[in-house]
Amino acid sequence: MALSKHVNPERIIKESRDKVIKRTTHHLTGSSQDTVHHIRARYGSRYGSDSVPKYKIPSTGVDGDAAYQIIHDELSLDGQPLLNLASFVNTWMPPVADKLMLENISKNLIDQDEYPMTQDIHTRCISILAELWNTQSHHHAVGTATTGSSEAIQLGGLAMKRIWQEKRKAAGKSIHEPGPNIVMGANAQVALEKFARYFEVETRLVPVSVESKYRLDPKRAMEYVDENTIGVYVILGSTYTGHYEPVKEMADLLDEYEARTGHSVPIHVDGASGGFVAPFATPKLVWDFRIPRVVSINTSGHKFGLAYVGVGWVVWRSAEYLPKDLIFELHYLGSVEYSFSLNFSRPAHPIIAQYFNFLHLGFEGYRKAALSSLKNARTLSRALERSGYYTVLSDIHRPLGGGTSPNPPRSANEEDVELYEPGLPVVAFRFSDDFQKKHPNIQQKWIQTLLRTKGWIVPNYDLAPDLSQVDILRVVVKENFTEALLDRLVTDLIEITEDLTKQDSSVYLLATLGKHHGTPGSHEKAHGRVEKHEVDGGSEGSGTYAKPC
Repeated sequence: MALSKHVNPERIIKESRDKVIKRTTHHLTGSSQDTVHHIRARYGSRYGSDSVPKYKIPSTGVDGDAAYQIIHDELSLDGQPLLNLASFVNTWMPPVADKLMLENISKNLIDQDEYPMTQDIHTRCISILAELWNTQSHHHAVGTATTGSSEAIQLGGLAMKRIWQEKRKAAGKSIHEPGPNIVMGANAQVALEKFARYFEVETRLVPVSVESKYRLDPKRAMEYVDENTIGVYVILGSTYTGHYEPVKEMADLLDEYEARTGHSVPIHVDGASGGFVAPFATPKLVWDFRIPRVVSINTSGHKFGLAYVGVGWVVWRSAEYLPKDLIFELHYLGSVEYSFSLNFSRPAHPIIAQYFNFLHLGFEGYRKAALSSLKNARTLSRALERSGYYTVLSDIHRPLGGGTSPNPPRSANEEDVELYEPGLPVVAFRFSDDFQKKHPNIQQKWIQTLLRTKGWIVPNYDLAPDLSQVDILRVVVKENFTEALLDRLVTDLIEITEDLTKQDSSVYLLATLGKHHGTPGSHEKAHGRVEKHEVDGGSEGSGTYAKPC
């Protein structure tokens, strides 16, 4: 018979606890360490008066309800997401999607062994996108979720850079002198140039023009391509004006270049916005993996993918375009896992939200959303031009192939998207030449400020470097920008514009007051914020939105 010794678990735990030397007060704060005192802030007690520090952690906390109310009330000063027409980011999902995300909010996508079904959903999303973007054998495509298009663009660029390096080494050529370069339009969004700056690739920005429709000019781009070009970024939906860049034309010119020189230059399509618009609204448009030179595509699930912010995607047409030495093999989470990303841990619930949309909306649901947004954008474009006060730079309301008429023939079904120039549901506009001639003292940036007083967030900014003398206003028409909101925006915009033409109006006086006295600065101190004078001399930018602070 085995002898057993009694074990007292309570005694073991007691003896194992940290030994504490009791103090009456904390040696720094003077507060008691033996008791917890909740700060009786104004939300903790109707008549409380204690304050909560802003820039250091409080010595003791407040109860959850009080903390919630403090933060909730401060955040009420933010703009309303519904009225934020500056951002491409989606701001609404149905309540059942909110519920699903909350149920999975604690899951870490990288932990494939612990959450195998989440990883299966991730894989399904990659397959869905690969098929949507017309891979010949979509089950051979590879891809990954990212935190957004910025990370996805950088992963696509890294893969092109590594393939270029491997080819140079195999040919016995240097990878350092003169080094790699990448070609993109000067209208490129900051994420594209950020890749080049962070990963030591020369940025070659192709000037844009009115003739090139404020976007990449493929013929001019060829002047910047050489044997050290790792690839060309082609944008399906310019951030400035919503124009699609001509992927097929760029590919054809690169085909001719390869036949002439032997240098193969791939294309990465930045479909941050257009990747979820073109396949549904204009499926006949050839821009994707149907073009052999397109090796990778990225998109934002949290833009026209209609998920909440926090999910992007990048897909390669096959594994040969994703170098193996960029993929990390991990063993310490319980099984062998593979990772290609700029970070490690990331929430799983945005990926789950994306898959919810695929199931809930289907192809027809996404198509209806895209067509509705484009229809509202066309209405807004026409209304602005018919006012006489504005000129619209975006072209989605113009008949396909040009022409003198701003509308398709009346005999046609005007809701047929195939009649119009393809592009994003984005309206970029400026004061008309006639309006500027009549009212040279009115500054267009006043429109942005005065719209903000009515709740609307509409940006006013310069065009790309070669057209930086032109500033534009821009509205992103999203799924929840309804006809009622459109009517209100047009009404407010016209009223503000007309009031500015009356020099005795309160609106005009308010605008000119801001001109002479400047915009008051925030009363908040810039704790932890990088200011312009702190950045290496405030050096000049090289173009795009990537100007150093």
